[in-house]
Amino acid sequence: MRKGVIAFLIVNLIVIGFLVNAVFTLITLLFEDCSADAIHSSEIPAPNSILIDQRPQLIPKIIHQTWQNETIPERWQAAQQSCVDLHSDYEYKLWTDAKSREFIATEYPWFLETFDNYPYPIMRADSIRYFILAHYGGIYVDLDDGCNRRLDPLLSYNAWVRRTVPTGISNDAMGSVPQHPFFLRVIESLQLYNRNWRVPYITVMYGTGPLFLSVIWKEYIRWGTTEEGRVRVLMPDEYNKNSWSFFAVYKGSSWHAGDAKAIFWMGQHWLLITFAGFALAGCLYGTGFIIYKRLHLKNTNYNEKPTSSWFPWRRNTPTGAGFKRLSQHEV
Repeated sequence: MRKGVIAFLIVNLIVIGFLVNAVFTLITLLFEDCSADAIHSSEIPAPNSILIDQRPQLIPKIIHQTWQNETIPERWQAAQQSCVDLHSDYEYKLWTDAKSREFIATEYPWFLETFDNYPYPIMRADSIRYFILAHYGGIYVDLDDGCNRRLDPLLSYNAWVRRTVPTGISNDAMGSVPQHPFFLRVIESLQLYNRNWRVPYITVMYGTGPLFLSVIWKEYIRWGTTEEGRVRVLMPDEYNKNSWSFFAVYKGSSWHAGDAKAIFWMGQHWLLITFAGFALAGCLYGTGFIIYKRLHLKNTNYNEKPTSSWFPWRRNTPTGAGFKRLSQHEV
């Protein structure tokens, strides 16, 4: 095999290896069912059960929510009030844009420039929730996630998030003790993932949103953690599907734009997208090899006609001469 072809193959293997490494976490995330860290129904006491008071309280009794200012939109007031009414013994913190920026400037000044320069306001709303959980601990709840029951059973875990569809975890409801290693890693990773992908939905989702959080979580759990560092996962049945579930989801997703529809479709047809991606990669590889061969090997034997022993009369003979003598002999 020619040295040029070997070099071409080596370069392609390096590129493929780099690409696989870059998307490895995303690929493995497609097959993650969260079962290893799931909070099972059997371990959660029913509402008003006497077992609730017997469980340890690790997470502080604080409920965090975020909004632009102190005026909550009417469509979410009932959801907000449901959490306040059910938890009169909890501290309630509403993080407005002004309070959030002041908090970052005071406690995490190294992040202030990134915080101020996020291209979309939702990215500041996403990032602040990670910082306040890492700093204060407590439970963060989106304004459109009303409380269906008291959250006391969820205080027994060092950290928890919830499973989302089609895969991974979401950032709309989370709980943590202060300085939990997972949320410390999350806030440390925000600047690394701060890229503008020119598509708002992808920029938000992969920069600060649920996809970002899922990737960091998948990398965090890859090699295992201590029990104190473990992140438990609240499954859909305990999230909002039943009368005993913790939350009651109201209308939300106010930041979603038209590009979200395409992303949701891709999430629902990820197997087709994966197959198409491999097929496209194969076509590009084949095309690249053909182009390489034409440009760099045109003066080698790859472009010459074969001179095997099957055609002995063509050796050391001017082009066509062998055929001409044979014709004269036959005549």
